[in-house]
Amino acid sequence: MEVITIPGAQDTPSVVLDKQNSKFEISGKSFPADVGQFYKPIMDWLDEYSKSPNEKTVFVMKMDYFNTASSKVILDILYKLEDISSEGHHVEIKWYYPDDDEDMKETGEEYDEIVDVAFELIEYTVQFAE
Repeated sequence: MEVITIPGAQDTPSVVLDKQNSKFEISGKSFPADVGQFYKPIMDWLDEYSKSPNEKTVFVMKMDYFNTASSKVILDILYKLEDISSEGHHVEIKWYYPDDDEDMKETGEEYDEIVDVAFELIEYTVQFAE
């Protein structure tokens, strides 16, 4: 499968989808002008991946911020992972949130309640360059 690598920008997250190396991560900010256009290749990739997923999929979400339109697509991504899990494959979601961002923690908790997938909330401290 082709690897998807999208560098993060001011309004779009960094994305790495690499089946061979078992690296699945979306991180950063997400408020693209056209959410559907930005996430379409990601959703298409996940559709293809779901046909023959790795025995274990650990998907990392490390979002600093996302808008309402992005939150819907993120939920769709989680649903795709839930589908893979329901087919008998091991799927884990690691939801990283900054230790000072209660909203991002609560959003992770809400997603955890919605999807039936192993979900781990992981607090981290934001490091600022000096």
